[in-house]
Amino acid sequence: MPLKIMLKKKQLSAGRVPLLLFLCRMISALEVPLDLVQPPTITQQSPKDYIIDPRENIVIQCEAKGKPPPSFSWTRNGTHFDIDKDPLVTMKHGSGTLIINIMAEGKAETYEGVYQCTARNERGAAISNNIVVRPSRSPLWTKERLEPIILRNGQSLVLPCRPPIGLPPAIIFWMDNSFQRLPQSERVSQGLNGDLYFSNVLPEDTREDYICYARFNHTQTIQQKQPISLKVISVDELNDTIAANLSDTEFYGAKSSKERPPTFLTPEGSESLKEELRGNTLSLECIAEGLPTPVIYWIKEDGTLPINRTFYRNFKKTLQITHVSEADSGNYQCIAKNTLGAIHHTISVTVKAAPYWIVAPKNLVLSPGENGTLICRANGNPKPRIGWLTNGVPIEIAPDDPSRKIDGDTIIFSNVQERSSAVYQCNASNEYGYLLANAFVNVLAEPPRILTSANTLYQVIANRAALLDCAFFGSPLPTIEWFKGTKGSALHEDIYVLHDNGTLEIPVAQKDSTGTYTCVARNKLGMAKNEVHLEIKDPTRIIKQPEYAVVQRGSKVSFECKVKHDQTLIPTIMWLKDNGELPNDERFSIDKDHLVVTDVSDDDGGTYTCAANTTLDSVSASAVLRVVAPTPTPAPIYDVPNPPFDLELTNQLDKSVQLTWTPGDDNNSPITKFIIEYEDAMHEAGLWHHQAEVSGTQTTAQLKLSPYVNYSFRVMAENRIGRSVPSEASEQYLTKAAEPDLNPTAVEGLGTEPDNLVITWKPLNGFESNGPGLQYKVSWRQKDGDDEWTSVVVANVSKYIVSGTPTFVPYLIKVQALNDVGFAPEPAAVMGHSGEDLPMAAPGNVRVGVVNSTLAEVHWDPVPLKSIRGHLQGYRIYYWKTQSSSKRHRRHIEKKILTFQGSKTHGMLPGLQPYSHYALNVRVVNGKGEGPASADRGFHTPEGVPSAPSSLKIVNPTLDSLTLEWDPPSHPNGILTEYVLKYQPINSSHELGPLVDLKIPANKTRWTLKNLNFSTRYKFYFYAQTSVGSGSQITEEAITTVDEAMASRQVDIATQGWFIGLMCAVALLILILLIVCFIRRNKGGKYPVKEKEDAHADPEIQPMKEDDGTFGEYSDAEDHKPLKKGSRTPSDRTVKKEDSDDSLVDYGEGVNGQFNEDGSFIGQYSGKKEKEPAEGNESSEAPSPVNAMNSFV
Repeated sequence: MPLKIMLKKKQLSAGRVPLLLFLCRMISALEVPLDLVQPPTITQQSPKDYIIDPRENIVIQCEAKGKPPPSFSWTRNGTHFDIDKDPLVTMKHGSGTLIINIMAEGKAETYEGVYQCTARNERGAAISNNIVVRPSRSPLWTKERLEPIILRNGQSLVLPCRPPIGLPPAIIFWMDNSFQRLPQSERVSQGLNGDLYFSNVLPEDTREDYICYARFNHTQTIQQKQPISLKVISVDELNDTIAANLSDTEFYGAKSSKERPPTFLTPEGSESLKEELRGNTLSLECIAEGLPTPVIYWIKEDGTLPINRTFYRNFKKTLQITHVSEADSGNYQCIAKNTLGAIHHTISVTVKAAPYWIVAPKNLVLSPGENGTLICRANGNPKPRIGWLTNGVPIEIAPDDPSRKIDGDTIIFSNVQERSSAVYQCNASNEYGYLLANAFVNVLAEPPRILTSANTLYQVIANRAALLDCAFFGSPLPTIEWFKGTKGSALHEDIYVLHDNGTLEIPVAQKDSTGTYTCVARNKLGMAKNEVHLEIKDPTRIIKQPEYAVVQRGSKVSFECKVKHDQTLIPTIMWLKDNGELPNDERFSIDKDHLVVTDVSDDDGGTYTCAANTTLDSVSASAVLRVVAPTPTPAPIYDVPNPPFDLELTNQLDKSVQLTWTPGDDNNSPITKFIIEYEDAMHEAGLWHHQAEVSGTQTTAQLKLSPYVNYSFRVMAENRIGRSVPSEASEQYLTKAAEPDLNPTAVEGLGTEPDNLVITWKPLNGFESNGPGLQYKVSWRQKDGDDEWTSVVVANVSKYIVSGTPTFVPYLIKVQALNDVGFAPEPAAVMGHSGEDLPMAAPGNVRVGVVNSTLAEVHWDPVPLKSIRGHLQGYRIYYWKTQSSSKRHRRHIEKKILTFQGSKTHGMLPGLQPYSHYALNVRVVNGKGEGPASADRGFHTPEGVPSAPSSLKIVNPTLDSLTLEWDPPSHPNGILTEYVLKYQPINSSHELGPLVDLKIPANKTRWTLKNLNFSTRYKFYFYAQTSVGSGSQITEEAITTVDEAMASRQVDIATQGWFIGLMCAVALLILILLIVCFIRRNKGGKYPVKEKEDAHADPEIQPMKEDDGTFGEYSDAEDHKPLKKGSRTPSDRTVKKEDSDDSLVDYGEGVNGQFNEDGSFIGQYSGKKEKEPAEGNESSEAPSPVNAMNSFV
């Protein structure tokens, strides 16, 4: 039959021919209705390798469908299995499933063998896989006598496990007598064979309970090896031990264990071979001994380890590669290294492959005279052999059919007739396994039929997608058309989407989409049609939302929520508080559109949500209520009651007692109730608990009691004022013990490691124990399986760890209380999960869409749940800039991370750099951590506007020109097209002149402006441009130089006669003063100011002698004049370090700092902090006006 394929979601213009929907003739798109004649199809069968529990009946499944219903037969070990001759074997009615009753009599071993089921009717015969039935085995350890092991500190050791051979193989783990896992590390670890390896022993390894356990999961049994005793002693202790038992010639064993290079404990030699099947997990192991403890490294010769499939286990002693393929074959090298040396071992890995499908054969439905093909294509290593069978018989010896022709892995059918109907089997096999597939050829001549129910009503909210179903069948394959209304034309794909299963999709349904739609199926044998109806409803909206409210305590508050909805839909209005149900309190009432809360208390504060739901949609709105203190009220006039007295216990039974009392004075406010409390002196002495409440008119109460409690009671009275103090305690009453009434609560199962399940619970308190000897029966089993419950009884704990579990598997868990009297009621099972492990797969099909120059949108396909191996936390995007598109900015930027919670499969990347190349990958995150990264995906951001130029300097000012120098923008964000320079003069009153606009080529970094005005200040505005637009600007100001002619006309004061005469007079006066000072010094005189300062001894202004640290006197010498008031430097031009740590001398740099007249610091910086006299400063020049201006801050 010709292959017809629909082009999905293709847009067709109006006026085109009606769209015909053609489906690919495949089993995935075509199921034969069961009321039509068809060959058998195997629907369910037992696994190829079927391991059974020998304690239960054997059930070998074989289910099939067909018309007429098929009959079933079995072969065992290649010969016919006559079930009628074996009274223990029965076949399930209407099925081929065998039930072998070995629980009554017989042994499972009797029925070991290879079974195959055949389902047959008049159109052909389908066969099952070869089902190998074997009973599980969990043999005991052989009895053996294990001698204690005595070693010296530092020796290596291997503790053998050698578990009994079971079916399936046992899971091995080492524990102590307390069922606690033995700690493992780089030094001590368990090998793949179950042995426990010590690279070197330490004294803390000494213990007598090294026990190897073998768990056989199929029968839920655990076998235990005899405990092994190990003692690690020092050399002196070892010599004493040996001396007591051996001769002098045997003392060699007591030599000191020195450090040594590594040697391998396993595997042996320098090379070994390993073979693994495609799709399995390759596990390579290297364990070394040495002192210090060696570290293991792994490499692949002539290749690299696959990043996403490589995992290190057992402290890197085990290398695991998941889902291996032929490409993983090669030489792998493990290297053991410590400080004394290194050794290596090469493992040659060969990956073989059992057969796997490339194209599996599919069921074929043809009409008489049509053509078709069956394709069976498989691969493997070695290449599998392809064999065809028809109705379970090799095709070479099957009856001839002129309509078929075999061409290797393909059977070609031409001009088929009804007699061509049959079931064909394809068998692809090699030495590692086989594949068997059944595919029938069913020759039918059937007019079209619609399988969707007639007059189905679809209701959709406006502006949402509508999907109208039209499931169909026919042979030849029908074509599908959709019509709207009774006289409408065929619908086109301009506003509709026609799917390959016949479904009509309206992407955005509007009010005018309402109506009747007709699906028509046609082939050469006839036509079938079906009508469905579509109604478009108005969306539900909240037109009046609740509003924020602040109310006083004790007052009333009302929230309004008015909803508008489609008249044909009935909404349900629900009020929530803090996303939970409203309190069960009569103060809360709902009246039409309002929620009213009376007598508001502090606990009523929170978020209130109005949620409106219909059968098609839902909306909600929230508001916050804040409760504040009310206005103070006068103090109460009355008082609380006096406590009751004369408490008496009567009618004392096992589970009840009568308590009577005498009320105290009510203090003018009637007693409204009595509160009874109890104390359990046996379990919680001193703690009182609520027992009961009775009316204020009662003075007697019948109290229910719990077993094994030493009761005493007290009573409190309450009126509208408050509660009295408690009464005196009654006499004590001890009840009898009984089995627990309750089981532990808060039972949880959560793994902390990939191979364990930690079961925790809230234990019962002493009051709830109901008797002595409280214990807990902890039971568990896998949820998705037929395993029996495994149980253990523990005491005085609230946690139990189940080890050796598969990773992230659901478990059913029960914790039941028991005591010396008996068990509590059977508890309900709760579900938990074993420990999570890192995800195994990376998100696929990562797509990046660039939104603009700084924003990109990322989409990815979710990771399959089985590969997540834990609770999905979300997805994490790593992205980084590989390089800028601009050549001058190519530098690596560190990776950034964005995390998207939950199962989101898209996200936005903001803050990107324009015109840059980026790369990203996506990883899935679970509770354990991140999974492998997806392949890096690159993308490019478009151009943006540039940043401002990095710098702008004006150099070489002249009379009429200025030269500008600049650095390009640090972030060009694209290709620079040009620079724009704008400038204008500024006059003395700071007014701006006309603006000049100048374009400069992008390759320039220097530009000279000519024909400027002399002695004029200019302001410059400078920015860069790309094709997108202009960037940020940078500004600067500069002045052209002064006209020399004008400067020459100014009066030079230094050439004026009167100024020269004045300076001479001042010089003469200074000379006279110096002569007088010199004469007085020779006479030993001192300045009066010096005497004053000696009297005050001001440490702030007295210089310190460098030799002894004492304060010296001021000298008359000219080089040591005292500081003038307000001066900031000593007369010797040194800067003295004062008490303050912020002295400028601390920042000096060889030459002492000086201050200009305006107070600015013009000296050079120095790292020296000691006082040193300046050299040559006596002739230093006065600061120039330019320097003074540049130093101003």
